[in-house]
Amino acid sequence: MTSPSRRTLRRAAGAVVAVAAALTLAACSSGSSGAVPTTSAATSSGAASAAASPSKASGSAAASSAAPAATGTLTVFAAASLKATFTEIGQTFQQQHPGTTVTFNFAGSSDLVTQLTGGAPADVFASADQNNMTKAVTGGVIEGTPVNFASNTLTIVTSPGNPKGVTGFADLTNPDLQVVVCAPQVPCGSATQKVEQNTGVTLTPVSEESSVTDVLNKVTSGQADAGLVYVTDATGAGDKITEVPFPQASTVVNVYPIATVTGGPQPELAGKFVELVTGPDGQQILKDAGFQPAP
Repeated sequence: MTSPSRRTLRRAAGAVVAVAAALTLAACSSGSSGAVPTTSAATSSGAASAAASPSKASGSAAASSAAPAATGTLTVFAAASLKATFTEIGQTFQQQHPGTTVTFNFAGSSDLVTQLTGGAPADVFASADQNNMTKAVTGGVIEGTPVNFASNTLTIVTSPGNPKGVTGFADLTNPDLQVVVCAPQVPCGSATQKVEQNTGVTLTPVSEESSVTDVLNKVTSGQADAGLVYVTDATGAGDKITEVPFPQASTVVNVYPIATVTGGPQPELAGKFVELVTGPDGQQILKDAGFQPAP
């Protein structure tokens, strides 16, 4: 049998290698095509898109993680002497937090505590004294620790021009004068009692009102000759009254605390409102109205 030549053998071997290589290449091509599922391709496409537009990707992530601003109605229970200032602060709050509405319930602090402990819904409580705030805390309707935000003192107000010639606190005992004061349970009434104790002067008022604004109204309407209100109330009344300051008032200072109400429907907005009242904007509004800083 004749032996094949070396050249023939090399050609045969080369043909075998070529066929093997072709088979291997086909197998690899087929396996690679089946190993890439549609979901993976989509992920790769998304990654490539994100890489091409990093700002768009990061912006989407930020938008999805950012919490929407709180909106809705915030209910604030506040002492009657805060009516003018808190109404202005409420307007400022609404401007700073679009989509919010602030509603107020102004009354004597003791009445407000009674309402709150009786289940009246509210988000914030601002008292004209620490005593009534303590009652609210004891009653379990206050969340966290109250914050003092302002202080106030008493002054005498009379009819315009002071026709009865009142010059000081002792003059309020004149039997010819019709004097009105706040009821003892109201902060301005409690302050009046302390001034009486400090001076040894006992008043005989013709009426005791449930809020300081009621006292002021009695004087401005001509139903009383004189009354004891806060300095801020006298300032707000303008030329409707004549103010008669008396030095003994400085010995009795009412401190105003504010706090969020337990279980209030708007806890986030309540916290922001307290921040506004205690912050620079709120403090400026209070200062302009005649309030003094909290001690």
